[in-house]
Amino acid sequence: MEYYPPRHSWFTRGTRAYRYKRGWGRLLSLKDRIYTSSAIKAPPGSKVVVAGWVHRLRVVGKICFVILRDREGLIQVVVKRDKSPQMFDEASQLKQEDVIAVKGEIVPSKASIGGVDLVAEELVVLSKTIAPLPIFPDDWEKTSLAKRLDWRFLDLRSPRNLLIFRVQDKLENAMRYFYRENGFIEIHTSKLVAEATEGGAEVFPVIYFDKTAFLAQSPQLYKQMMVIAGFERVFESGPAYRAEKHHTPRHLTEYQSIDIEIGFIEGPEDVMDMVERATLRALSEVASSYSKLVKELLDVDITLPKEVIKIKLTDACRLIEGTPTPCPSNYDISTEHEKAIGEAVANEYGTNLFFITDYPWIARPFYTMKSDDNPEFTKSFDLIYKGVEIVSGSQREHRYSKLVEQMMEKGLRPEKFSFYLEMFKYGAPPHGGAGLGLERLTMTTLGLKNIREARLLPRDPERLTP
Repeated sequence: MEYYPPRHSWFTRGTRAYRYKRGWGRLLSLKDRIYTSSAIKAPPGSKVVVAGWVHRLRVVGKICFVILRDREGLIQVVVKRDKSPQMFDEASQLKQEDVIAVKGEIVPSKASIGGVDLVAEELVVLSKTIAPLPIFPDDWEKTSLAKRLDWRFLDLRSPRNLLIFRVQDKLENAMRYFYRENGFIEIHTSKLVAEATEGGAEVFPVIYFDKTAFLAQSPQLYKQMMVIAGFERVFESGPAYRAEKHHTPRHLTEYQSIDIEIGFIEGPEDVMDMVERATLRALSEVASSYSKLVKELLDVDITLPKEVIKIKLTDACRLIEGTPTPCPSNYDISTEHEKAIGEAVANEYGTNLFFITDYPWIARPFYTMKSDDNPEFTKSFDLIYKGVEIVSGSQREHRYSKLVEQMMEKGLRPEKFSFYLEMFKYGAPPHGGAGLGLERLTMTTLGLKNIREARLLPRDPERLTP
């Protein structure tokens, strides 16, 4: 049913639209709208305008209670029959997820959300739901993740699910500001490449006119190019693609990668220090802004680790000797080993955020610098948070002859990477870098069970829509 009967007429003044309503006066203006978070803090007696979706509704006698939801939270709207029978009748016929705007008076109410009610003086239906809801945002726990993702725009209306991406936004921007404050230049590199960045087969081919191109696995080669070009310190937040047929709660085929590269380093410790500080900065800002809401909606305490330790992979593996998941003899560990090491480190050192260093050469890409002491290992690291790898990095090999040699060791053809190798003939400073998976950091920070919840529109081997 339309909110306004046919006798009502529209007229415009400037960019505002008004409707004359007999006995009611002028229609509210959305230009006056404030968020619910501001409305519940307004002084008693204030007249405010809010707008959003009908979250819940109940009618008790001559009073209709509408819980209105916007991106900032909820507020209870009270519509009284004795104030306006017409408005009461219209409010009583609202359905969940109808879009409404309300003008009213803020009245204290201890039992209500935020300790206030908004007693309606005007109510406008901006949009009606015209089909049965396939899922209910409030009942996300009772709905399979697959169905939730099929109806992602409805799923994200849940305050809990929206919060996930408010937190993710804070994590990403905290890192962005941190890197800028520390002299990094933000770059945007091509995601269409001629060869696989990591030299493997886990790439998505793309028809590129009369050639075959690939979606970039990472900005690795290009961020090194920018350091060698003289930018010295660069970072990028952008998509990365991995054609891995994993069906696990930790893997996506498309994810957001926050990458850095630093020139003139003395060793991988310089990169680790920067990564550690950026990660702690991001977690600190999330804790400061959202700890209360995260506890309320996700039942997770965001606490900063007291200490971030560094442990060699061989030493980390000793911690899980004799367990059901011991490290393999070649130290090419899996996600299950990372989880077991995470538990062991938490028990031994009392921290859930730590670096594993010195990974074996067989497990690292061609551009990783080998260890000076033992060429079977590398100057590399992963940052583990709550048993999940969230960052991978290393010092890069910047010596031309060594780089060519390492390419050939990995079975790569140097001529296929000529644009990359040419850079190292004309003065390449010692450098290193790292890449962080934003969805993994979001997942671990919020205690999510599946990384797909931390991606707006996740892609995996089975999902290509929405």
